[in-house]
Amino acid sequence: MHHTPAIETREEVMFFDTDCGGVVHNIAYLRMIETNRTRLAAKLGMKLREMSQTQLFPVVVRTEIDYKRPAKLGDELVIRGRLESVERVRFWCAFEMRRAEDDMLLITCRQSLALVQMPEGKPVRLPEDWKEKYSHLIKPKE
Repeated sequence: MHHTPAIETREEVMFFDTDCGGVVHNIAYLRMIETNRTRLAAKLGMKLREMSQTQLFPVVVRTEIDYKRPAKLGDELVIRGRLESVERVRFWCAFEMRRAEDDMLLITCRQSLALVQMPEGKPVRLPEDWKEKYSHLIKPKE
């Protein structure tokens, strides 16, 4: 049986996340997704301290986001992230954000990431063991 890495985080909408009407700024959603994705990366073996030592970082190369409904000041948000698919040098993570109070879907998002070796900025192949661990998530060649 294959395991799909996933994580759930929670955020409370703060004043600094909103505009003068109390509606969340579009960029604030990405910050919340960033927190979730960072914790998901740790589950994938990319812990912050280790990355600072190895200088190998997962870098976002594409973001697709759909704003379904707005979150508002004081809302508690549930962000769910999961590893969606694996390629040779890229992987995709999928996210959804819901309001805890009524489970209303607010945001769906997908991000493509690549591992990049710094300071050279050189893309690196994904870990060899991902082929087996996440074989159910490997996209067929087109």
